[in-house]
Amino acid sequence: MSIDNAIHKLSTVLGEGLSLSKSELEAHGASETYFPLAAPDAVAYPTCTEEVSEILSICSEEACPVIGYGAGTSLEGQSQAPRGGIAVDFSKMTRIRQLSQEDMIAVVEPGLTREALGEELRATGLFFPVDPGANATLGGMAATRASGTTAVRYGTMRENITGLEVVLADGRVIQTGTMARKSAAGYDLTSLFIGSEGTLGLITALTLRLRGQPEAITSAICAFPDVRSAVACVIDTIQLDLAMARIEFVDTATACAFNEMAGADMPACPHLLVEFHGSETGVQEMAEMFGDIAADHGGSGFEWAARREDRDALWKMRHNAYWSILQSRPGKTALVTDVCVPISRLAEAVDAAIADIETAGLFGPILGHVGDGNFHAILMIDPDNPDELAAAKSAAESMVSRALDMGGTATGEHGIGMGKLHYMEREHGAAWPLMGDIKNALDPKGILNPGKLVAQD
Repeated sequence: MSIDNAIHKLSTVLGEGLSLSKSELEAHGASETYFPLAAPDAVAYPTCTEEVSEILSICSEEACPVIGYGAGTSLEGQSQAPRGGIAVDFSKMTRIRQLSQEDMIAVVEPGLTREALGEELRATGLFFPVDPGANATLGGMAATRASGTTAVRYGTMRENITGLEVVLADGRVIQTGTMARKSAAGYDLTSLFIGSEGTLGLITALTLRLRGQPEAITSAICAFPDVRSAVACVIDTIQLDLAMARIEFVDTATACAFNEMAGADMPACPHLLVEFHGSETGVQEMAEMFGDIAADHGGSGFEWAARREDRDALWKMRHNAYWSILQSRPGKTALVTDVCVPISRLAEAVDAAIADIETAGLFGPILGHVGDGNFHAILMIDPDNPDELAAAKSAAESMVSRALDMGGTATGEHGIGMGKLHYMEREHGAAWPLMGDIKNALDPKGILNPGKLVAQD
């Protein structure tokens, strides 16, 4: 049994759908962040569930590693191949298999991106609400339990998927969940695969819960004198149960990067970016209430965006924050970490994270989806300077350790992959080996995305 044997068999089945091109292998082994190249031995491009089943059947016979691949936007090395093997790229599986406007449901293939789905839905009066920023594939978003800017109102991928089609490690195809809004029938296998990062099976179809497009949408940006004032405004807004669709924080360094890279004109201070969805009257009332809360915390310079093009420009700037920060420091790469804490501890956690970065002597902007207690630190490092990488890892370690002490989590949305594997035992205790037991039951040969999420030999 070997990877070479698997490649030989797969080439017979897939023909030109299997690539050994060096450039493609390297593209599928690269990372968005600081992880070194870890390329697969081949890249498979299936066009249907049956081909995915054949790929896994062959790889199971040969004990060959298999790594699911969407758009490659994960930040903790989830889609890399540290043990080689076959990357299964879903870019040719992009169909909408079923769209039911009456049921507000869409069944889609995993390679469809969230932006492409949004374009298809635009004329229906419906939309899919999960927005992680990057134009990720929906299969990848499910595999990493993605969330994003709108999670504070609409939830994460977990709350917006009612069923999956999954190919298991031995090639079996299973269906989880239904098109119904709820079910009390047996184990919740849908939730088991959501967030499993390709370690339990490969998702080949998703049944998504859609939402009605709101009657009115208004976005705004607001400056604050300091981080604590901005975060205190967020906490008050959430505790007053004001129905925000988005409430995002960016620090001074991020605002300056927006000015430099996106041509913005933001004061050099922390900001909140907010959005309200609802009726014309409801949106107006919420906006006024938020304005009062922000003013109480020193908020100023409100800029409202009711026109779609203005809102799109605002959120495009926010979604491109990571790239703007990278471009502001040519030659640097980043260790990107995220944590999520109870909302009551958010200000404390952010203040302490700033101190961690200062102690490390790094440039590290902080931003994130603070409406649900989730924030990110982008720790800029010289890729050729091991001391800077060590300092960044130490700062990230402090942030995560503190978040766990506060009753939070090591990651609110980036996932575990390879980068945060060593935090799992502390966060989950005896439940982490249980995850390994589940992995062994579904993937006894350990071929699915080995070295990620769970402990393996």
